[in-house]
Amino acid sequence: MIASLSGQLQLKNPSVLVLDVGGVGYEVHISLRTFDVLPEVGEACFLLIQTVVREDAILLYGFHQPEEKELFLLLVAVSGIGPKLAQTILSGIGVAALCQAIRQKDIAQLTSISGVGKKTAQRLCVELAEKVGSFEADQEVAGAGSAPVTVTEADVLADAASALVNLGYPQSMAWQALRAVEKGLGKDAASVRVEELIRLALQSLATRS
Repeated sequence: MIASLSGQLQLKNPSVLVLDVGGVGYEVHISLRTFDVLPEVGEACFLLIQTVVREDAILLYGFHQPEEKELFLLLVAVSGIGPKLAQTILSGIGVAALCQAIRQKDIAQLTSISGVGKKTAQRLCVELAEKVGSFEADQEVAGAGSAPVTVTEADVLADAASALVNLGYPQSMAWQALRAVEKGLGKDAASVRVEELIRLALQSLATRS
């Protein structure tokens, strides 16, 4: 089983990348969270890997941070959640915010994530509430002094992404635009209203078309 890969980044997009390791190109599926922190094409890249073996394929899922991989493993253990949906969930909400939403049984927050219906959200809460509680505690110790993503901030981003998807933009494109806006705003991003995020994201999308 492949546990990690280190090589040269050959290609990247919001859902998949190709990593050249000793002349062999590995296709790796990633979340938008990992995509956000990737180096430029041609530069060195290291990823933690989870290997998923199916009857018709061997798929690699990559993670920049160990906590994202740990949460991915918790998600795929839930009935009805496969690797693809787990990555979609991780793309739609930060690790800290997802753990808090599950622990607090915030169904509305969870169902705002693309692909997560009410029944899936309920299963997440029932099966993972205790597990993410201990996971959160570990994260607080490991991440002491860092600035976590708050549920409020995640709510605003999720609402903005939902609005963009309703306007016809693919989810990956919507989140990519929102991440670009978020980076541009810096610390001010947490205080920006949904309407303003949507407006700025639409401007970003317009410049790409």
